[in-house]
Amino acid sequence: MSRLGWFEGFGIEIEYMIVDADTLDIAPIADKVLAAAAGGEAVNEVERGAIAWSNELALHLIELKTNGPARTLDGLERSFQADAGVINDILRHHGARLLPGSMHPWMDPDTQTQLWPYGYNPIYEAYDRIFSCRGHGWSNLQSMQINLPFGDDDEFGRLHAAIRAALPILPALAASSPLVDGRPSGFMDSRMEYYRTNSARIPSITGAVVPEPVFTEADYREQIFGRMYLDVAPLDPLGLLREEWLNSRGAIARFDRSAVEIRIIDSQECALADMAVAQTVCALVRALGEEAWCGLDALKALAVEPLAHVLHLCNRDAEAALIEDRALLSALGCTHHASRRAGRLWADLIERLSARQSFPAEIERALETMLSQGTLARRILRALPEPGKRSAQRRLYARLADHLAAGTLFRPDPG
Repeated sequence: MSRLGWFEGFGIEIEYMIVDADTLDIAPIADKVLAAAAGGEAVNEVERGAIAWSNELALHLIELKTNGPARTLDGLERSFQADAGVINDILRHHGARLLPGSMHPWMDPDTQTQLWPYGYNPIYEAYDRIFSCRGHGWSNLQSMQINLPFGDDDEFGRLHAAIRAALPILPALAASSPLVDGRPSGFMDSRMEYYRTNSARIPSITGAVVPEPVFTEADYREQIFGRMYLDVAPLDPLGLLREEWLNSRGAIARFDRSAVEIRIIDSQECALADMAVAQTVCALVRALGEEAWCGLDALKALAVEPLAHVLHLCNRDAEAALIEDRALLSALGCTHHASRRAGRLWADLIERLSARQSFPAEIERALETMLSQGTLARRILRALPEPGKRSAQRRLYARLADHLAAGTLFRPDPG
């Protein structure tokens, strides 16, 4: 089977929570959803034409993904939306529904986590034994993941360099997790703050989240996989975790599928919003890789620590983050600015990206809402005059579940 090359395909994965329809507390019944779609059989995955369904780790999480690489992103939001509707129809019989967003706002993972008991359970049990998966950093995280292919080592190096430059600012467009344990956490992208430390027992697994400047398969296997496998070996005597997916950086090389997987993007309120983010991120990575604003050598020279600092700022402040890294700003085409608010930077980028490739009209409208109304995290906080009040949170997240079901973007009420 021949490899797909530079931007010849796209793999999209979107994770949702399953919750009780009335209380919105988590409902660990993903196995019942997959069994209903598989004729009653307990399965890890169901293929349904363009979209497949699966579970990962926690029993209240269900993932929708392209069933193999899609040749184009255009129109994918309709496929994801249709399948979310089918899942909601199944869940209705169990008194449950899908909830969007990247963290449940009041879940207690220490007492409520249930791990997936089938198929991949030995792997999940190994993770749990080593890292304790009953915590926000493991069982209360929902993301959208983008897989982009590469055809050879040169394309891998170009793709990895471009993704490294894009990663730090992604939360300024996609942050959706401002609430943890029933109150504001101080971060707009709390998911990434927990993700950053969930493998702290073995630091080489996550690194600084921003990947190291490694641009060939041989160097990647030596410098990243080699160190990671060596460090985990004493805790994993059976070698269950000695796989490429053990890597938990914000973007990971998947040489087994000739793709780089971007993992840093919070799930949004509906498939249209998710795909608006996906289209923008892919357009940005492509522009960077095609040297739209700076040469490839300048991209490869971007150091980990400054990029990780920008990522921290964007995790905390999202679109309000002040970016002062001149090397990154220059790589992103902002050569005349010593500093830039992340929201203004994204507005500039989207305008330039739209000139390079036209976005579908519905994607453009979704991006207009995101730019004018702010990240979903910002919109959530604006809609909560008493952000620590559970009843207000429940009403708001019920509205978000309605937006997921309807496929529409969320706008806070005026004032």
